[in-house]
Amino acid sequence: MMAKLHVEATINGQPIEFLCDGGESLLDALRNTVGLTGTKEGCTTGDCGACSVILNGRLVPACLVLAPEADGQTITTIEGIADGERLHPLQEKFLGHAALQCGICTPGFIVAAKALLDANPSPTEEETRYWLAGNLCRCTGYDKIIRAVLDAAAEMRNSQLSSINSQVPLNSQTLSTIHSRVET
Repeated sequence: MMAKLHVEATINGQPIEFLCDGGESLLDALRNTVGLTGTKEGCTTGDCGACSVILNGRLVPACLVLAPEADGQTITTIEGIADGERLHPLQEKFLGHAALQCGICTPGFIVAAKALLDANPSPTEEETRYWLAGNLCRCTGYDKIIRAVLDAAAEMRNSQLSSINSQVPLNSQTLSTIHSRVET
């Protein structure tokens, strides 16, 4: 019998340690050892996207990553998308657009959409469909999912603009300073 391997990773912003077998998938370790059951098992071949996680800023299927490979890495699962009790705009829009039914694919879609919006805050519909092509849904069709992602992207952009505008009060002196710097 082979000894368990000790893994230390940052999962959803928290330092986590766990023991795993050398051939155990990250998906199994997250669900069975760490207790994060939001990441779903669909195909175990990396084809459906249900187990999508963000590993060091990159979208990956957790079923194809060996758990020992997570040592020293940063992982975001569906449980790390919300800010405490406050849902992420993607989660809110999925609910608002009824972009879910049975729920098996939903966590993977939301994590994949988060990775998309991290990489491209203003995706087109075509870019969104392309990015999410690795996530499969048997229940909803994809239009509501795409609409939810695009709506969340717009809300997030507007929120960032509002935040910037509230930090920089625009008055005649500020506008004059900006104008003079642009002219030089």
